[in-house]
Amino acid sequence: MCSWCWGFAPVVEALAAQAAAAGVGIQLIAGGLRTGGGAALDPTTRRYILEHWHEVLRTTGQPFRFEGALPDGFVYDTEPACRALVAARSLDAQSVWPLVKQIQQAFYIEGRDVGQPGVLAELAEAAGLPRMVFVEAFDSAEQRAATVADFSWVQDLGIAGFPTLLAERDGQLALLTNGYQPLDQLAPLLARWLERGTHV
Repeated sequence: MCSWCWGFAPVVEALAAQAAAAGVGIQLIAGGLRTGGGAALDPTTRRYILEHWHEVLRTTGQPFRFEGALPDGFVYDTEPACRALVAARSLDAQSVWPLVKQIQQAFYIEGRDVGQPGVLAELAEAAGLPRMVFVEAFDSAEQRAATVADFSWVQDLGIAGFPTLLAERDGQLALLTNGYQPLDQLAPLLARWLERGTHV
C-alpha cells in the first residue's frame, strides 16, 4: 500500500531476476508504512496521498485508478496487508511476491480495500495459498507478532522511506536504495555487489 513501492514493482521484479540468475534469493520484510490508524482519511490527507500517486504515475508509468480512489470512510491502515504478506511468507515463501502483486493491483488498479481480511484471503487464494490455511495464519497471534517483528527490524535499522532495498552478505547489510530509483541505476549497483560476492 506504498505508492512508490507500486511504482518500484517492475524494477524489483527485474532485480529479483538478476539476483536469481546469480543464485541469490530475495526476501520481503514488511515495513509498516501506515499502521494502526483507525480513523478514516480526512480530505487534506486524501489529497496529499493522491498527489503522491500522480507523481508516481508521472515518474514510473505504473497505472492507477483515480476515479473513486480512497473513498469517504476509507481507513488507510497498512497493517492487515503487511500481516497478509508475513503470513504468506510463513506458509510458502514462494507465494509472497505473487501476493504482493495481487495486493498492489487490487489496491491501485481495481480500487479495492485491501485492509479487509476477506479481500486479503481472496487475493492470497489467487496467489496460490489455500484460503482457510491462510485465514488461520493471518488471524494467529504468531503472525501478528511476526508482523510487529518485521516493523521493529525495519525501525531498528532507521529505515523511514520505502521502498528500501538491502543486500546482505555474511550478516553485513549494504544499502542499494532507500526510495524509488529506476532499473538503469540499480541494476549496475546490484551487478557490482553480486560480482564482489563471486570473488570472495
